[in-house]
Amino acid sequence: MKQLSNEVIGENRYQQLPEKAIQFGTGNFLRGFIDWQVHEMNKQNLFNGRIVVIQSTKSGAVQILNKQDGLYTLYTQGIKNEKPVSEYEIIESVSRGIDVTSAYEEYLELAENPHLRFIFSNTTEAGIAFMPEDRSLNQPQKSYPGKLTAFLYKRFLTFKGDKTKGFIVFPCELIEHNGVELKNIIKKYAEYWGLGSEFIKWVEDANIFCDTLVDRIVPGFPKDTIQEKTAELNYKDELIVVAEQFHLFVIEGPETIKEEFPAELAGLNVHIVDDLLPYRLKKVRILNGAHTLMTPVSYLAGINTVHEAVTSDITSDYIQHVIYEEIIPALNFPKEDLVDFADDVINRFKNPFIQHYLSSIALNSISKFKARVLPTIVDYYEKHHSLPKAIILSLSSLLLYYRGKRANEAITLTDDEYVLNTFSKTWTGYDSGNKSLENIIQALLGDEKLWGTDLTKLTGLKEEVLMNVTIMIEKGVKEALSIFLKGEANEGVY
Repeated sequence: MKQLSNEVIGENRYQQLPEKAIQFGTGNFLRGFIDWQVHEMNKQNLFNGRIVVIQSTKSGAVQILNKQDGLYTLYTQGIKNEKPVSEYEIIESVSRGIDVTSAYEEYLELAENPHLRFIFSNTTEAGIAFMPEDRSLNQPQKSYPGKLTAFLYKRFLTFKGDKTKGFIVFPCELIEHNGVELKNIIKKYAEYWGLGSEFIKWVEDANIFCDTLVDRIVPGFPKDTIQEKTAELNYKDELIVVAEQFHLFVIEGPETIKEEFPAELAGLNVHIVDDLLPYRLKKVRILNGAHTLMTPVSYLAGINTVHEAVTSDITSDYIQHVIYEEIIPALNFPKEDLVDFADDVINRFKNPFIQHYLSSIALNSISKFKARVLPTIVDYYEKHHSLPKAIILSLSSLLLYYRGKRANEAITLTDDEYVLNTFSKTWTGYDSGNKSLENIIQALLGDEKLWGTDLTKLTGLKEEVLMNVTIMIEKGVKEALSIFLKGEANEGVY
């Protein structure tokens, strides 16, 4: 069986298109999101350009990507027109890949290409950072912003500060104000390396750094079904990517971007907006918030995946209540819009093709709860003068989850050192009989380093959590859920 290459597909329809973008990151997400969007625009003669993929670390997919002539197969799987659908297509938007760690000069030479206009990236949330150890332009930098600064400086010198040779930059890292943050770090490197005020002004004036919001579940390589997919394709592809049908790309920037990046014209769910805050709030509070809220409750109730959680009777009803009765009422946006978004989220969670494990979502749960859920508790309390009881039930189960046990099974907890040490030490005090459950709840909720605030100061919250955790320990999480849904408890759970 042949390896996917130009030989397999015959004529590459887009092989002659100029390289118009560079992309930092070889991972599944960008290949299932940005590269696919460029491919879709190229099919309609709207973008008419290809992407050079930059591998920023020693490990990555560039070698395989080049062996496959920049080609790979994307499977989109999910609910379409209310039916489960699995479709595949060969993506032809990537021209080649460069490993910057071993081909740094080749990487810098890219800056001399007058056709280049776009920069995409997804280097993880930790990727947009300043590293003082990056001290030189003459060798590969460790940080993504450091590499990009060196590239931009080469561009600046090559075209003698021509302001028409700047870039439109789309960072896809999941941090707030990702474009602004990236630009600020680049300017910091410019000062750190002494590149001069004219270069800093060129960075500011000639380039557009867009804040963005990305949304698509991309599980990546289908290791569980690779044999079936290879048989279906009748060629070998080491870079198959699986993604859901849904996609959303929100770009905060000037309207003129639409002319050069005509994704909306191609029928893609891409929006160029003046303010992406409403989109971010909806996504973080409803989609990410629901993920975070369902995880400890469902996992401790014996459920392992998102699909199971939203289709199992008891957890499904709980998740519906959390989203429609507590998260949505805490938001100050038109209810119909929020409900439509929530309906899409639930359908995405029900995707039968994607096995999204709760144990994966549970990584670093404390910081996730703090960012995605605590604001909802505060907003709900301010609007309704009462606690959102289903959310408090999830908070209660989260504290119990960090005890590290599900029945007789040990839970492998992943979080930062302070979180793990704090929970371990606190729960050990209870398990050894040295501290009461009330002491445990007081200590954990009152720890400002965990939550950014003392949660015991929120009227009634400590008592609610204590009641919930007591029921969970004595009767189990399933029973606590059942009591909540039946509305049969006194305090703590309905």
